[in-house]
Amino acid sequence: MNTVCQFCGNKNFTKKHVQYIYRRGGQILLFNNVPAEVCDYCGEEYFDSVNLKKIEHESEQILSSKKKSKRSIDVPVQEFTEIAQ
Repeated sequence: MNTVCQFCGNKNFTKKHVQYIYRRGGQILLFNNVPAEVCDYCGEEYFDSVNLKKIEHESEQILSSKKKSKRSIDVPVQEFTEIAQ
């Protein structure tokens, strides 16, 4: 997929399955076990465009309530400005 990392310039990648975070308008969907090439130096993740299109389609189905996600989790949220000094 990649020959050089666009972030750090490294040329070594490892194929892995990772978690992809899809964000849209304050909503978040997590996709587990997504194939990616991961930079061995900085960890930047690269995804195949075909898989990203599948994620986009699935996200639209779930966010429009046409399909139910496999499961849901409750995530605590904190504003950094409340703890920054």
